[in-house]
Amino acid sequence: MKKIYFIRHCKASGQEVEAALTVDGIEQAKQLAERLQQYDIKRIISSPFTRAIQTIEPFSKKMKIEIEQDERLAERVLSTQNFDDWLEKLEQTFLDENLRYIGGESSKEAIARIEQLIKELLESSTTDTAIVSHGNLLSLLITKYNSKFGFTGWKTMRNPDIFLLTKDGQDVDIKRIDI
Repeated sequence: MKKIYFIRHCKASGQEVEAALTVDGIEQAKQLAERLQQYDIKRIISSPFTRAIQTIEPFSKKMKIEIEQDERLAERVLSTQNFDDWLEKLEQTFLDENLRYIGGESSKEAIARIEQLIKELLESSTTDTAIVSHGNLLSLLITKYNSKFGFTGWKTMRNPDIFLLTKDGQDVDIKRIDI
Protein backbone atom coordinates (compact mmCIF):
# COMPACT_ATOMS: atom_id res chain seq x y z
CA MET A 1 0.00 0.00 0.00
CA LYS A 2 1.31 3.42 -1.03
CA LYS A 3 1.33 6.13 1.67
CA ILE A 4 1.99 9.83 1.15
CA TYR A 5 2.03 12.10 4.18
CA PHE A 6 1.01 15.69 3.38
CA ILE A 7 2.60 17.97 5.98
CA ARG A 8 1.75 21.64 6.35
CA HIS A 9 4.66 23.64 7.74
CA CYS A 10 4.90 24.76 11.36
CA LYS A 11 4.21 28.31 12.59
CA ALA A 12 6.18 30.81 10.54
CA SER A 13 7.19 34.46 10.82
CA GLY A 14 5.55 35.42 7.52
CA GLN A 15 4.51 34.42 4.01
CA GLU A 16 7.68 35.35 2.12
CA VAL A 17 9.80 32.62 0.53
CA GLU A 18 12.54 33.15 3.15
CA ALA A 19 10.19 33.48 6.16
CA ALA A 20 11.58 31.30 8.94
CA LEU A 21 9.78 29.40 11.65
CA THR A 22 8.92 31.27 14.84
CA VAL A 23 10.28 30.13 18.20
CA ASP A 24 7.02 28.18 18.66
CA GLY A 25 7.39 26.80 15.14
CA ILE A 26 10.88 25.49 15.89
CA GLU A 27 9.52 23.66 18.94
CA GLN A 28 6.63 22.31 16.84
CA ALA A 29 9.13 20.97 14.29
CA LYS A 30 10.96 19.08 17.06
CA GLN A 31 7.67 17.59 18.29
CA LEU A 32 6.68 16.75 14.72
CA ALA A 33 9.96 14.86 14.27
CA GLU A 34 9.13 12.75 17.32
CA ARG A 35 5.61 12.08 16.03
CA LEU A 36 6.73 11.11 12.53
CA GLN A 37 9.18 8.49 13.79
CA GLN A 38 6.31 6.02 14.21
CA TYR A 39 5.80 5.93 10.45
CA ASP A 40 7.98 4.14 7.92
CA ILE A 41 8.82 7.26 5.90
CA LYS A 42 11.63 6.58 3.43
CA ARG A 43 11.60 9.77 1.35
CA ILE A 44 11.09 13.48 2.09
CA ILE A 45 10.20 16.07 -0.54
CA SER A 46 9.75 19.70 0.51
CA SER A 47 8.77 23.04 -0.83
CA PRO A 48 11.93 25.13 -1.26
CA PHE A 49 10.46 27.77 1.09
CA THR A 50 12.51 28.17 4.29
CA ARG A 51 9.58 27.47 6.65
CA ALA A 52 8.83 24.14 4.94
CA ILE A 53 12.46 22.97 5.05
CA GLN A 54 12.84 24.03 8.68
CA THR A 55 9.67 22.10 9.53
CA ILE A 56 11.07 18.77 8.37
CA GLU A 57 14.79 19.26 9.18
CA PRO A 58 14.64 17.78 12.70
CA PHE A 59 13.00 14.62 11.36
CA SER A 60 15.35 14.47 8.38
CA LYS A 61 18.41 14.68 10.61
CA LYS A 62 17.09 12.19 13.13
CA MET A 63 16.20 9.61 10.47
CA LYS A 64 19.11 10.45 8.14
CA ILE A 65 16.81 11.01 5.17
CA GLU A 66 17.82 13.66 2.63
CA ILE A 67 15.34 16.49 2.00
CA GLU A 68 14.62 16.77 -1.71
CA GLN A 69 13.36 20.22 -2.71
CA ASP A 70 10.69 20.48 -5.38
CA GLU A 71 9.31 23.75 -6.79
CA ARG A 72 5.95 22.05 -7.39
CA LEU A 73 5.41 22.17 -3.63
CA ALA A 74 5.93 25.95 -3.39
CA GLU A 75 2.96 27.88 -2.06
CA ARG A 76 0.48 29.13 -4.57
CA VAL A 77 0.59 32.85 -5.25
CA LEU A 78 -2.95 34.21 -5.08
CA SER A 79 -1.94 37.53 -6.66
CA THR A 80 0.93 39.98 -6.82
CA GLN A 81 -1.53 42.63 -5.64
CA ASN A 82 -2.46 43.12 -1.99
CA PHE A 83 -6.17 42.64 -1.31
CA ASP A 84 -7.99 43.97 1.74
CA ASP A 85 -10.54 41.22 1.10
CA TRP A 86 -7.98 38.47 0.33
CA LEU A 87 -9.94 35.87 2.30
CA GLU A 88 -12.99 36.35 0.09
CA LYS A 89 -10.77 36.32 -2.99
CA LEU A 90 -9.23 33.05 -1.84
CA GLU A 91 -12.64 31.51 -1.23
CA GLN A 92 -13.68 32.41 -4.77
CA THR A 93 -10.75 30.42 -6.15
CA PHE A 94 -12.14 27.31 -4.45
CA LEU A 95 -15.49 27.92 -6.14
CA ASP A 96 -14.02 28.72 -9.57
CA GLU A 97 -10.84 26.76 -10.22
CA ASN A 98 -10.10 28.83 -13.33
CA LEU A 99 -10.23 32.19 -11.51
CA ARG A 100 -6.86 33.87 -11.72
CA TYR A 101 -5.91 37.21 -10.18
CA ILE A 102 -3.16 39.50 -11.50
CA GLY A 103 0.22 37.81 -11.14
CA GLY A 104 -1.34 34.80 -9.43
CA GLU A 105 -1.99 31.19 -10.16
CA SER A 106 -5.45 29.68 -10.59
CA SER A 107 -6.49 26.72 -8.46
CA LYS A 108 -6.47 24.60 -11.61
CA GLU A 109 -2.86 25.57 -12.38
CA ALA A 110 -1.72 24.94 -8.80
CA ILE A 111 -3.46 21.57 -8.64
CA ALA A 112 -1.92 20.52 -11.97
CA ARG A 113 1.65 21.04 -10.73
CA ILE A 114 1.21 19.26 -7.41
CA GLU A 115 -0.83 16.45 -8.99
CA GLN A 116 2.05 15.77 -11.35
CA LEU A 117 4.28 15.15 -8.34
CA ILE A 118 1.68 12.97 -6.60
CA LYS A 119 1.27 10.90 -9.76
CA GLU A 120 5.04 10.37 -9.89
CA LEU A 121 5.07 9.33 -6.24
CA LEU A 122 2.19 6.89 -6.71
CA GLU A 123 4.08 5.30 -9.60
CA SER A 124 7.44 5.21 -7.79
CA SER A 125 8.86 2.24 -5.93
CA THR A 126 8.99 4.13 -2.59
CA THR A 127 6.01 3.18 -0.47
CA ASP A 128 6.03 5.88 2.23
CA THR A 129 6.86 9.49 1.35
CA ALA A 130 6.44 12.75 3.28
CA ILE A 131 5.80 15.94 1.33
CA VAL A 132 6.06 19.28 3.11
CA SER A 133 4.20 22.22 1.70
CA HIS A 134 1.74 25.01 2.45
CA GLY A 135 -1.89 25.32 3.49
CA ASN A 136 -3.35 26.75 0.32
CA LEU A 137 -1.69 24.29 -2.03
CA LEU A 138 -2.31 21.27 0.21
CA SER A 139 -5.96 22.20 0.72
CA LEU A 140 -6.45 22.34 -3.05
CA LEU A 141 -4.86 18.90 -3.34
CA ILE A 142 -6.95 17.45 -0.52
CA THR A 143 -10.07 18.90 -2.14
CA LYS A 144 -9.17 17.05 -5.34
CA TYR A 145 -9.55 13.77 -3.43
CA ASN A 146 -12.31 14.95 -1.07
CA SER A 147 -14.57 17.58 -2.64
CA LYS A 148 -16.12 18.37 0.76
CA PHE A 149 -12.81 19.71 2.11
CA GLY A 150 -12.59 22.94 0.08
CA PHE A 151 -12.27 26.41 1.54
CA THR A 152 -13.97 25.37 4.79
CA GLY A 153 -11.37 22.61 5.22
CA TRP A 154 -8.57 25.09 4.51
CA LYS A 155 -9.86 27.26 7.36
CA THR A 156 -9.58 24.29 9.76
CA MET A 157 -5.95 23.52 8.88
CA ARG A 158 -3.35 23.93 11.60
CA ASN A 159 0.36 24.71 11.62
CA PRO A 160 1.61 22.02 11.47
CA ASP A 161 -0.94 19.60 10.10
CA ILE A 162 -0.66 16.10 8.65
CA PHE A 163 -2.89 14.30 6.18
CA LEU A 164 -2.33 10.78 4.94
CA LEU A 165 -3.11 9.69 1.40
CA THR A 166 -3.22 5.93 0.93
CA LYS A 167 -3.59 4.06 -2.32
CA ASP A 168 -4.44 0.39 -2.31
CA GLY A 169 -4.99 -0.83 -5.84
CA GLN A 170 -7.35 1.73 -7.37
CA ASP A 171 -8.73 2.88 -4.00
CA VAL A 172 -7.43 6.26 -2.80
CA ASP A 173 -8.24 7.55 0.67
CA ILE A 174 -7.19 10.70 2.49
CA LYS A 175 -7.56 11.49 6.17
CA ARG A 176 -6.17 13.87 8.78
CA ILE A 177 -3.73 12.42 11.29
CA ASP A 178 -3.98 13.85 14.80
CA ILE A 179 -0.78 15.43 16.03
